[in-house]
Amino acid sequence: MAAENSKQFWKRSAKLPGSIQPVYGAQHPPLDPRLTKNFIKERSKVNTVPLKNKKASSFHEFARNTSDAWDIGDDEEEDFSSPSFQTLNSKVALATAAQVLENHSKLRVKPERSQSTTSDVPASYKVIKSNSDAQLSRNSSDTCLRNALHKQQSLPLRPIIPLVARISDQNASGAPPMTVREKTRLEKFRQLLSSHNTDLDELRKCSWPGVPREVRPVTWRLLSGYLPANKERRKLTLQRKREEYFGFIEQYYDSRNEEHHQDTYRQIHIDIPRTNPLIPLFQQPLVQEIFERILFIWAIRHPASGYVQGINDLVTPFFVVFLSEYVEEDVENFDVTNLSQDMLRSIEADSFWCMSKLLDGIQDNYTFAQPGIQKKVKALEELVSRIDEQVHNHFRRYEVEYLQFAFRWMNNLLMRELPLRCTIRLWDTYQSEPEGFSHFHLYVCAAFLIKWRKEILDEEDFQGLLMLLQNLPTIHWGNEEIGLLLAEAYRLKYMFADAPNHYRR
Repeated sequence: MAAENSKQFWKRSAKLPGSIQPVYGAQHPPLDPRLTKNFIKERSKVNTVPLKNKKASSFHEFARNTSDAWDIGDDEEEDFSSPSFQTLNSKVALATAAQVLENHSKLRVKPERSQSTTSDVPASYKVIKSNSDAQLSRNSSDTCLRNALHKQQSLPLRPIIPLVARISDQNASGAPPMTVREKTRLEKFRQLLSSHNTDLDELRKCSWPGVPREVRPVTWRLLSGYLPANKERRKLTLQRKREEYFGFIEQYYDSRNEEHHQDTYRQIHIDIPRTNPLIPLFQQPLVQEIFERILFIWAIRHPASGYVQGINDLVTPFFVVFLSEYVEEDVENFDVTNLSQDMLRSIEADSFWCMSKLLDGIQDNYTFAQPGIQKKVKALEELVSRIDEQVHNHFRRYEVEYLQFAFRWMNNLLMRELPLRCTIRLWDTYQSEPEGFSHFHLYVCAAFLIKWRKEILDEEDFQGLLMLLQNLPTIHWGNEEIGLLLAEAYRLKYMFADAPNHYRR
């Protein structure tokens, strides 16, 4: 009993500004507190929900039948002895197991080439390759095996889809890595960055269609306002700001276990392993320690909001971009222990300051009740009702509220909907736009929603719509798709941002 009370205390405790409420976070929007007690009662009486109150129960019914991403790794343990885990037919299970064993026995015959390739892999690798790389490296050797198995099995083989798209794979269309036009753009960037006083307006103009990987770190530092335009002052500024950040670490980080900070630190400690869990880079203990320091220092320096779930995702693009300054190979699988301590300190401090600059412009997204997000979701609803009334009416017909899917889009800046390489490309443009992360993001979300209008209109029930909108198929997206998305968002902004009468009904 005492253990249960202890678990419930951690769920309910909210002593600090910005502490996490059970209904906050990237997956679910804030619920009306007046409905909370009724919602808890309804969960214990699933079969007694009255059918006539369809609008009030639709989302609750959906929530009960789906699992929340935030629940992974929580304190509670599943009771596998419950009847829900004992409904599997034993004959079906035995038949399925026999079929699996038979298939695996057929796969045991491997070509000699694949065995020799496997034996050549050094055993000293510290970081496991991602599933996407493993699948891609086996494509050529497994082709003959797939053809043989296809004849033996009655069901057709599903295409292999990588779980994690590589960060380095910047173009999904298969274009060459560096064209003549891209070389010209890179030279233009280098000229701008090497000038005595960088023209920031011109740099923003050049960065809007995307920043070349080679100059992205310094360009992001300049566009975020972290570095001055004057080239001579940059080195001293970097040195001073990095020393200032590690001064914060020495001053504040030891207080993470004190009573008034332990709730914040505990939530950060829980959320860090959930940050891009399928990318090996972010599962390394050293990287997770860096993220914990960045988020904790930011939280205690911004007591109006504190730490809120979703802020942890906003560190990752900066970390990857500044890491790429020191790494030529695939960043996704790089072992950061190979870097010197000075390099790691520079990456950590620069990630902290650039993330802080970003959050300064959208902090009302993370203050109590998250009013910034609720305003943006309402604005998105108004915008979609004007640009695609059919989609808007489809949501109304099946009682889908925009807050139920768009809350995450605003809270995480679409990072949960797009591969990380696409997020980095998207942020090139966001940092080039005035109020890109706050204002322009609204139009990107509208363009992103309308992109899936056919799939949305094909779904004809509440649960199907929510499942689609929370699992949109963007895993293979690259620069081409993001470019089209941004072009449509710019068109919408041009039409509606300066035409308030057109925007409103």
